[in-house]
Amino acid sequence: MDWERVDQLIDLALAEDLPAGDITTEAVVPAGERARGVFLAKQDGVLAGIEIAARVFSRLDPDVEFRKKLEDGQEFQRGQLLAEVSGRAASLLQAERTALNFLQRLSGIASLTKSFVDEVRGTRARILDTRKTTPGWRALEKYAVRMGGGWNHRLSLSDMVLIKDNHIRIAGGISPALKKAREYLRARNLSSIKIEVETASLDEVREALENGADWIMLDNMLVEEIKAAVALVSGRVPLEISGQVNLQTVRNLALTGVDYISVGALTHSFRSADISLEFL
Repeated sequence: MDWERVDQLIDLALAEDLPAGDITTEAVVPAGERARGVFLAKQDGVLAGIEIAARVFSRLDPDVEFRKKLEDGQEFQRGQLLAEVSGRAASLLQAERTALNFLQRLSGIASLTKSFVDEVRGTRARILDTRKTTPGWRALEKYAVRMGGGWNHRLSLSDMVLIKDNHIRIAGGISPALKKAREYLRARNLSSIKIEVETASLDEVREALENGADWIMLDNMLVEEIKAAVALVSGRVPLEISGQVNLQTVRNLALTGVDYISVGALTHSFRSADISLEFL
């Protein structure tokens, strides 16, 4: 975790929430009043972001005490105590929403990821995330995916060559696109970088394979087409499924024998975990 980057996000969030102070707390809570609160799970799920929640309080007030009861990646049940926090009441109230925003969202991603991972258990398929992330939050959201048992695809456009349909159209086809990508990487001494190609038919799978793709994506293919692609490739390169993936379809897709299933919903359609901070 890049904690310097995380702290920048925390500071931005706090500045957004406290542009001119907290007039409610200043009006209602006596100066110097102390308080204690607990983070409670209101549903079952997987924890992610507990250390980030702790840092929210410490960035606002270094004297706040934050005691974790669980670590990221651990499952929790409804009614379970996740952490305790104590210190100046004003500090706890001012940091409450920001801390929960991080914790609820990241735990929601981890929990949804775990649901997909559970569905494909016993197959060879691994659940991948995508770049469909909240701007500025990508590293955090991909961290949450890992906490739920998923795997990260590329973090950015700099990490891997992924030749998609629009690249193929502009380049004039899969073969010329692969040729140009190889030449580009070779000229820059980047030959260790993998090249993935998006395909939409068995003919395109065959073309990508014959022209040296390191990884092939099967985009929006039917189950029977996917099975045929698995047989055609026969383990020579990893195969990834993309499109039409949800909790109802993912098991059948995994049983085709593919290596990876990418799920954009992990980071764009998750539901924040129901977690509250309750003062004692």
